[in-house]
Amino acid sequence: MTNPGACTKMDTMDPIEFRESLSRGTPPAKIGKLLEALWHEARGDWDRAHEIAQSQKGRTAAAVHAYLHRKEGDLANADYWYERAERARTRGALEKEWQALVAELLESGKE
Repeated sequence: MTNPGACTKMDTMDPIEFRESLSRGTPPAKIGKLLEALWHEARGDWDRAHEIAQSQKGRTAAAVHAYLHRKEGDLANADYWYERAERARTRGALEKEWQALVAELLESGKE
């Protein structure tokens, strides 16, 4: 059964709807690989998130990859990926970094 109020397209989904999607068994359709990685990480599947992030190219992918290694506690590896992303390592809470990445990806429409 589908939920008529559920948003499944990245271009119309907002961060609140994305967070609400975490209660479902599968990621929303058509959200892009990097959002899918963040979705899996938030549900506790770091390995799947890392596999997805590692397969993607570009600075935004490197930022997600960096976040994952920071979350893992591997700061040396995280710093490598932050450098590739051309960003400084976030010093704040991991949850805030996750939220910022989700918002950035939803806003930009990037995979």
